[in-house]
Amino acid sequence: MHVHSYEKIWLALGLGLILLLIGSVTYGAVGPGVAMVAADEPTVDPTALDEDERFADPRVEQVGENEYEAYVVAYQFGFEPDPIVVPANSTVTFMVTSRDVTHGFEVVGTNANTMVIPGEVSTLTVETSEPTEYGIICNEYCGAAHHGMEGKLEVVPQEEFETSNATESGGDGDE
Repeated sequence: MHVHSYEKIWLALGLGLILLLIGSVTYGAVGPGVAMVAADEPTVDPTALDEDERFADPRVEQVGENEYEAYVVAYQFGFEPDPIVVPANSTVTFMVTSRDVTHGFEVVGTNANTMVIPGEVSTLTVETSEPTEYGIICNEYCGAAHHGMEGKLEVVPQEEFETSNATESGGDGDE
């Protein structure tokens, strides 16, 4: 059987496209370091978040020099705390969970993006630089008012962060 040279070219192009598709899917799955929530990660009871010491009072707390942890709860249709205030020139680890349905947690304009599943704690680390403000959106459909689910991440100077935390914790001396 004779195969025309044009047919051979189209067969080679088709095979090349299939290999390119398989390669891009493989790279997308393992290349950028995308990982699913592991089974050994700590879980929470989404119906009892008020009893969990990490999420009963969503907050940002210092855990080391220029290192902070932000405990965030997503719910229909917002984030708590809102705004999330963190100091500039620091490393912030976000621990995010949901009290009701699956949500997304995306810091607009950065590569910080995770899926928030009820009962799971999604963890992502962000390095902040200079003071600015970012929007936070839910990028997983979560219900009728999903389009309005947003929050704010405020990166403020260190002094302003310390002052606002002292005021919130009752350390302003007015008691």
